[in-house]
Amino acid sequence: MAGRKRTINRKEQRVDPEEETEKAEEEETDDEDEEGDEDEEAEEGAEGEAEAEADDDDDGGDDDDEDGPKKKKKKKVKVKKVAAPKKRATKKLPRQKAIWVVYDNSSKELDRFPYNEKAEAEKFLATKSVDKKGLYLQMIKVNLEEKEK
Repeated sequence: MAGRKRTINRKEQRVDPEEETEKAEEEETDDEDEEGDEDEEAEEGAEGEAEAEADDDDDGGDDDDEDGPKKKKKKKVKVKKVAAPKKRATKKLPRQKAIWVVYDNSSKELDRFPYNEKAEAEKFLATKSVDKKGLYLQMIKVNLEEKEK
């Protein structure tokens, strides 16, 4: 008996974006608490050193440099801004015009007519189709030639 592959339910594995931000905020607050504990320990150690130095320096001079233990500033969490989607430059498409083209059976172009002269193109097709079979009329678009300035 061959074992069947079980399908994985990806929907259950998805994380809700709100839950993800909440978890990230909880982790940040946990990190800050840990940093605060380390800061307190560092401050206590600094106080002990400052008292020991004060005991060693009994010359009566006040040092303005050592008013007290310096507190470390908490690092501010920088919020990354979402980058706006960049606008891509679109290529300027050339202007086009529609024309009627009469083709023979081997797709060889026989004649071209402006779009508004479809009746004339059909007349040409009728006169040529008497001699040959398999002629057809098709509309195509061609680029306009820009006027030289």
